[in-house]
Amino acid sequence: CLDCGACCAAFRVDFHHSELACGDQAGVPPSLTHRLTVTLVRMKGTDEVPPRCAALEGEVGRQVRCTIYEQRPGPCHDFAPYATLGMGDEACDRARRRHGLAPLTP
Repeated sequence: CLDCGACCAAFRVDFHHSELACGDQAGVPPSLTHRLTVTLVRMKGTDEVPPRCAALEGEVGRQVRCTIYEQRPGPCHDFAPYATLGMGDEACDRARRRHGLAPLTP
């Protein structure tokens, strides 16, 4: 999951504004987001065509890193929870296919 990055360059990432860093509270840097509604924000770059999260560095499918990995929002924490064990799910496999990568699911 820390090398592929396909999901970070395939889907929109929306989350509640309470996950933003504020003062001494750790969280997603507001500069990497834009507000959608009073309570909802989106990671910059994830609504572009093609999508690519502003926090993603590197080349998808080769070696990437999330520049805010420890502070990433809930949708990123929850996405493909077993991918680090080499087990994807349908959304993970769709993201990988978009980038010409083989699915993780057998």
